[in-house]
Amino acid sequence: MSTIEAAGNKRIYWHRELPPADAEMLGEHVLEANSRRVSDTVAHRNELWEHCYEDLMAKARERLEQEMTRLGGDCAHVLDEAVESRHDPVRGEAWLHGNFTYMLYKKSSSP
Repeated sequence: MSTIEAAGNKRIYWHRELPPADAEMLGEHVLEANSRRVSDTVAHRNELWEHCYEDLMAKARERLEQEMTRLGGDCAHVLDEAVESRHDPVRGEAWLHGNFTYMLYKKSSSP
């Protein structure tokens, strides 16, 4: 939990978490993000997946924050996520690509 969330200013709600009841829906959007690239080897594949997934989720949160600011929203509710692995055989690299569908909200108490 980040310091912002601990202070009661949570902005991103994931799946079953519910956004504030007094928030107005502004619209549904889709966001894409990629994890960092790692060596595409068979060794330590599960460990690499976990590191890439953590990185992907951090980048998705960062992108959601940017999009909320750009679109004038106060919070977002991630409704769906689709994560798939990608790889570049020429470079011997792999990474994760995610599509995140979210609803953007504006709190009614905001000016």
